[in-house]
Amino acid sequence: MSKPIVKIAAKPAMSPTGKRSKPSTPKPPVAKSAKSAKSAKPNIAPAKAMSKPKQGVERKTLHPRNLHAHGYDFSALMTSYPKLKTFVRPTPYGALSIDFADPLAVKTLNAALLKHHYGLAFWDIPKGALCPPIPGRVDYLHYLADLLFEGAPVQRAGQVSVLDIGTGANGVYAILGHQVYGWQFVASDINAESLANVQRIIDNNPSLQGHLSLRQQQDEKSVFKGIIQASDRFELTLCNPPFHGSLKEASEGSLRKVRNLQLNRGEQPKATSATLNFGGQAAELWCQGGERQFLATMIRESQAFAEQCLWFTSLVSKQENLKPCYQALAKLGVDTVKTIEMQQGNKVTRVLAWSFHSQAKRLQWRNQIVSGT
Repeated sequence: MSKPIVKIAAKPAMSPTGKRSKPSTPKPPVAKSAKSAKSAKPNIAPAKAMSKPKQGVERKTLHPRNLHAHGYDFSALMTSYPKLKTFVRPTPYGALSIDFADPLAVKTLNAALLKHHYGLAFWDIPKGALCPPIPGRVDYLHYLADLLFEGAPVQRAGQVSVLDIGTGANGVYAILGHQVYGWQFVASDINAESLANVQRIIDNNPSLQGHLSLRQQQDEKSVFKGIIQASDRFELTLCNPPFHGSLKEASEGSLRKVRNLQLNRGEQPKATSATLNFGGQAAELWCQGGERQFLATMIRESQAFAEQCLWFTSLVSKQENLKPCYQALAKLGVDTVKTIEMQQGNKVTRVLAWSFHSQAKRLQWRNQIVSGT
């Protein structure tokens, strides 16, 4: 079995601080064509392509189609969602912002963004659920659209089916994926309460009804097994894996983020577990073995569903987890592996994507879906 092609593409992003840009749909950059899967060795870019930017180097920007590349227009957001006014304050530099260490402020900002930019009439999450940053979540989706169209002009395609592994109580990937690109989603999670909340969001948004379906994972040791059914065909799978390997590790990581926010504002760190903004149910933040083990399970199980899925993808937060992923994928004999680097503010993450299909077959599959034939 031939070894996979591995491509690493450095992609940009920056922290939102300015005014909102107008929605636009420019053509994505033309990707380099994949080399033949008959390559004797994987073509892995040097490590420097994945390194963090040094001080003084121009910061990367969000994806060109990301509406949040120039920050938040708080005046417009408050007009669309008046509840946000309670939390908006001027900064020492004269701009408007919120306290990102305040969980209610962040949740209200998300609701405002989803209404103003993405037409969502209702969005809410239970106390303690993960409250995701919208710019970073939609960035992942924009890069997946580029991946699917492989250099061709990206277009809305209601026939595209996507599987969201671990949708959480917020359901943001499925919501944004449908609202931005018209994709159909199956959203899965192991937590019944999380799925019940996503269903509540769907029930209160007519634009989502009939386009998002929910499935519960019954086995905590499985990823695709028990979720993908025999009749399913997905153009994309996506996932934001649990980052931590234990509840203690997850709590310490969340507390560290809040303390860093306070230090950046010149305050004395004083956050406690009761005031954490970076909430998240257990299944959203940690699992046995952490991100590395979760990815290993996902890769191993993907082989059984190779003919049903065009592209498998996942976020990878820890760079050191990429090498074991490449090794596992090479053993499975996948055709193509791509790694796309994303950055939001100081956070660097990567999209790992793999396909068991040749480029010719991928293009044929995609064209049939887009044309509806």
